[in-house]
Amino acid sequence: MNVVLRTQGLTRVLPGDVPVTLVEDVDLEIEQGEFVAVMGPSGSGKSSLLYLLGLLDAPTSGKIWLNGVDTAGMSEDELADVRLRWLGFVFQFHFLLAEFSALDNVLLPMRKLGVLPEDEALAKGLELLGSLGVADQATKLPSRMSGGQRQRVAVARALANDPVVILADEPTGALDTKSSNNLRTIFQDLARRENRTIIVVTHDPSFAKAADRTLFLVDGKLQPPDKAADLFEVAIR
Repeated sequence: MNVVLRTQGLTRVLPGDVPVTLVEDVDLEIEQGEFVAVMGPSGSGKSSLLYLLGLLDAPTSGKIWLNGVDTAGMSEDELADVRLRWLGFVFQFHFLLAEFSALDNVLLPMRKLGVLPEDEALAKGLELLGSLGVADQATKLPSRMSGGQRQRVAVARALANDPVVILADEPTGALDTKSSNNLRTIFQDLARRENRTIIVVTHDPSFAKAADRTLFLVDGKLQPPDKAADLFEVAIR
């Protein structure tokens, strides 16, 4: 078993006159090649957990190990480097840069990392777009693409630096049914054929059914597997 992401006692509390606990005491292990869905009621802490796992927010307490490395105590620059090298992100709204073509959006992470020569980066960017069925969109601006095409480009961008984990927050929220189904298939293929680790926050039961495992959060707390199974059965009815 190759655990690529592990948490222990992961907690995030927003301070204030009345502190708000977003995530509470989460212990979690996710293996390489696992496709994991995260579900729960609105306000249950799903996105907050994803932002912690993605090292975008700092926990109030607890630890996160990514690729066997303890991320506690890392500086902001070190965390940014880990995110760039080991993590890929896909959000509900694609967040492609409007003034850049699809290909240039995919090249951004590679250029920032600065490992590949430009010609190799270009070839890789085109290969990624092709693998996701949007090679013909390479020179187009995001405004000239459909929602489904933009999300495919966003997935290509997330894959640019060969991340250890891809994290997606409601990636189908702005898509029609056909595009949602296509994206679900893409994530399944990435996990099963390329051994990518995928963690997706979703409200869509059909999307979660495609995952290897579904986690349920209620009031910031990760539910035990037996209760999570019951909650999932309720969600898909």
